[in-house]
Amino acid sequence: MDRNLSLITPTGRLTLGNHLGALRRFVAAQDAAYSPDDCFFGLSDLHALTTPQDPAELRDTIREMATLFLAAGLDPSRVTLFRQSLVPAHRELAYLLECTTYTGELNRMIQFKEKGRGVPSTRASLYTYPALMAADILLYRPARVPVGEDQRQHVELTRDLAIRFNHTYGTVFVVPEVTLPRAGARVMDLQEPSTKMSKSAASDAGVIRLLDPPDVVRRKVARAVTDSDVGPSAVRSSRSEKPGVSNLLDILSACGGSTDGIKTYGALKSAVTEAVVATLSPLQKAYAELADDPAYVDSVFADGSVRCREVTASVLAAATAAMGL
Repeated sequence: MDRNLSLITPTGRLTLGNHLGALRRFVAAQDAAYSPDDCFFGLSDLHALTTPQDPAELRDTIREMATLFLAAGLDPSRVTLFRQSLVPAHRELAYLLECTTYTGELNRMIQFKEKGRGVPSTRASLYTYPALMAADILLYRPARVPVGEDQRQHVELTRDLAIRFNHTYGTVFVVPEVTLPRAGARVMDLQEPSTKMSKSAASDAGVIRLLDPPDVVRRKVARAVTDSDVGPSAVRSSRSEKPGVSNLLDILSACGGSTDGIKTYGALKSAVTEAVVATLSPLQKAYAELADDPAYVDSVFADGSVRCREVTASVLAAATAAMGL
């Protein structure tokens, strides 16, 4: 099977959307894998530094996210789990790729245009981080990279850099294909249903965190945006007309709940709460057990990072030699 590679940046505590759209997909890929070299799942902690982070909070977020990877069902005997910062090849290849990237390309990147252009305090790493993301991908030689539309531009730049490097210095990199993953759960903010639920959201009111206790989940769902429509047709899916209700229906479906007999917003919110709590309960129980053994969690990601250093060494060495170093 094709190598499966995905990383999540620890810029905030993981959300229900991260579980339904990412962690659950990771576990499905693990179940289809033949060996740990088929699946590489990591924490892109270097990417977190493109914006200001409190060091102590960042360490806590990294530890919590690593523990949640395991609590979600990822098995280190079947997949490779790693931290990007523990694999020096990511930083080293990123610089080599920066040397083949044009400023015009970086100027066009949407994230920099929206978050950094014209802002005096913008970190240079936010401008150059697409080269680091390209290194993240090219080091593992995946044939295909499944991404959502929000990351498609970055993978297309990765393709351009790989093609340019191979043409200029000789064939070193596999040029990955961009693929859109099969439609899955797209969880929106409960207060701003036109915006994806984000782990780095400014307000926590519309975000269900994976470690939120049941009473917090209940309160957030109860306050979720719906609309003023009433009657037997009020509970229906329509992203354009009823984005808040549609989001709740999508969450209910993704968490294995049923809409049978639901005719009011109150009944819908009650069903969503029960389904979400049931989904998060086993993950939270596993997390509590793992959190009591942080040394084990650290060892899993340290061992996985050693494996990544072995896998990436030949790619980095080939790129370095090709450029004449």
